[in-house]
Amino acid sequence: MRVGVCTIELRLHGCGSLKDKRRVLRSIKDRIRNRFNVSIAEVDCQDKWQAAVLGFSTVSNDQGHVSRTMERLISAVEGMGLAEVVDTEIGFY
Repeated sequence: MRVGVCTIELRLHGCGSLKDKRRVLRSIKDRIRNRFNVSIAEVDCQDKWQAAVLGFSTVSNDQGHVSRTMERLISAVEGMGLAEVVDTEIGFY
C-alpha cells in the first residue's frame, strides 16, 4: 500500500476577509474532490486572509498511480486561476 501526501501553498489575491478566503478555498476543494479521489484539508495559515496551505492525501497499491494523481492535482489547482500556487511538496509513505 502506498500513501501519497501533497501540500500546496497558495496566495489568494483579492481576498479582504476570512469569508472571502473560505469561499475561494471551498471552490477549490469542491472541484478537486469531484475530479480526484483524494482527501483535502486546510493545514496551515488559517488566520491569514491571503494565504493558505492545503493538504491532500490518497492511497493506492501503485506508487506510480499516486504520483500521477498528485501531479495532475497540482496542475488542476494551478489551472483554476483562483489562487497563485507558491510552493508544492509531495511525499510517499
